[in-house]
Amino acid sequence: MQDFKMTGREFLELDSLQHRLYLERFKQMEVIHKILSELPKADQNLCNHGAYFLAANSSLCGLAANNFFRNILHVRKASLVSALPMAVIPFLSTAVVYEVFVRQPLFSGELNCEVCAVVRGGLIGAVVGGFYPIFLALPVNASLAARYSSSPLPGKENLIRFWLTTAQPVFRKMSLGILVQLLTGLYLATKHHGIYLKVLQRMNTRGDPEELQD
Repeated sequence: MQDFKMTGREFLELDSLQHRLYLERFKQMEVIHKILSELPKADQNLCNHGAYFLAANSSLCGLAANNFFRNILHVRKASLVSALPMAVIPFLSTAVVYEVFVRQPLFSGELNCEVCAVVRGGLIGAVVGGFYPIFLALPVNASLAARYSSSPLPGKENLIRFWLTTAQPVFRKMSLGILVQLLTGLYLATKHHGIYLKVLQRMNTRGDPEELQD
């Protein structure tokens, strides 16, 4: 019975500790966002809207990959049907993934490692912003080619080899776009971490974070 009481007491203490840590984290986030609102407009715009530039490049990669596959598969119909998802989906995916894995952890105080932030930004730029639109364009145009019979498609036994052969020239043509996305992601994450360091410097010069609430 005593062991059960001790276990219950320890559980309550752990719950109380987690609650205090949550409140401290929430207070720190409020301080960070307050200081962000006091930074120069250029820093604020880069912080709040910089990921949209990476996302816009993803849309361009998606449209370019879509165009390459349409030419290879001789698809001449449903241009808007194929272009719309290739512009919208990569844009939203890149913006959301960058927000979740780079920007939000940085400006909530959870990601303090510059190398980690920069590597994340580069990977998101290359994989989500570069490779993903190409992989997305393949099934979109494959379904259109099958629907409109624009290009002879192989049987199941040669399907993988056929699509690998079809995708190779697209990946070669898109290699520059993938490199640009990689460098853009690295640059954006580096700038965001620099802004985060400015916030930390202001926090240190002001002393007690509770004073910022006044």
